[in-house]
Amino acid sequence: MNSTTFLRTSLICILGLMSLCTAEVLAQSSQELQNDIDRLARQVELQVIHWRRDFHQYPELGNREFRTAKIIAKYLTQLGMEVQTNIAHTGVVGILRGQQAEPVVALRADMDALPVTEQVDLPFASKVRTIYNGREVGVMHACGHDAHMAILMGVAHILTQVRYQLPGTVKFIFQPAEEGAPAGEEGGAALMVKEGVLENPAPSAIFGLHVIPGSLGSIGYKPGGIMAAADGLHITVHGRQTHGAAPWGGVDPIVVSAQIIMALQTVTSRQLNITTAPAVVTIGTIQGGVRSNIIPDEVEMTGTIRTLDPDMRRDVHQRIQRTIINIAESAGATTDIEINMGVPVTYNDPELTKQMAPTLERAAGKQNVSIIPATTGAEDFSVYQEQIPGLYFFLGITPVNEDYRKAPQNHSPLFYVDESALIVGVRTLSNLAADYLYMHSNIH
Repeated sequence: MNSTTFLRTSLICILGLMSLCTAEVLAQSSQELQNDIDRLARQVELQVIHWRRDFHQYPELGNREFRTAKIIAKYLTQLGMEVQTNIAHTGVVGILRGQQAEPVVALRADMDALPVTEQVDLPFASKVRTIYNGREVGVMHACGHDAHMAILMGVAHILTQVRYQLPGTVKFIFQPAEEGAPAGEEGGAALMVKEGVLENPAPSAIFGLHVIPGSLGSIGYKPGGIMAAADGLHITVHGRQTHGAAPWGGVDPIVVSAQIIMALQTVTSRQLNITTAPAVVTIGTIQGGVRSNIIPDEVEMTGTIRTLDPDMRRDVHQRIQRTIINIAESAGATTDIEINMGVPVTYNDPELTKQMAPTLERAAGKQNVSIIPATTGAEDFSVYQEQIPGLYFFLGITPVNEDYRKAPQNHSPLFYVDESALIVGVRTLSNLAADYLYMHSNIH
């Protein structure tokens, strides 16, 4: 072996050993970080519960989360983060920079409550009342957003303590108006994105969770579509007013509306390939007429359209319009149809989901993690997922002595969160952020 060959061989060996050593050091660093996250999660658990109870007792509706935002912004500032406020009205963003500027990962929690009067007997139950759509209503965190915020604040606390172990940046997004903005206002994830929440710095992935009735501390997820697109439907059927005793003297929009309602159910039950994905068309309101013996001029109906496949979403919209128009024309009536595009399908990026599944299992325990069926509920987390890959999962919060299948659902005045599940959410989101940064950092 000549000297040149010897040097080349020696260099290759040295580089190989350095690579092995670097991988070993990174693996060790990652394991140390996981241990630190678990330790810090236990330490912050009681504070997370305290935050959750405070948010629960003083809920605020969408685009009006003033007190909530102030508490969050103050704490993120105390942690030493770069804090941005008044995004999409009341949104708060915290930026935590670790060892490097990139990669960047985002974590999101929603902030708003619902116009629901609480019926749960708790010392911190909501007594708040406010005006919603011109009516006085009770206000309650009946969908668990109080838990989401408290969990993410716990994650912020933990990751700040280990910031110099993080090979990248974490962006904490506290979003208002997930349940929808007040009439005449913009809001929610769409306005957050419009106002640049996914820029400066730009995350390459986003994670979020939702508490639901389920086995305590369990994690449910699904690659692909996990929650439905939700679109609004508004129909006006125009007939011709006449005496109720002489219907032939006009065009009865009530009878036409009844035919439309029944026919719309055949769109999903007879016209769609339901092996692709389920779909739902529901008429929720119908209004027409003022007196029993008068056939009115018109009837108004509103409803919701839920789909789990983007192509099917477009197809369903076309079939709905064709069905309504043809039925109305057959009776001599006319219609105005308005389909309001709502939130898209909450779509878990398959590659990202596969990559992060081991993290879910490690954080919650493999026996507590499962792939679940999709739900026809909707979430505007999907708006972020249209821009960057995302993973959204569910956290079970039903007490161990109760059957979660019989527990009050989200949006119920009896909705209840067993707070012992919150630490699982804290550990899971913390580990997802840390693992993602390690997997995608340029020192890996």
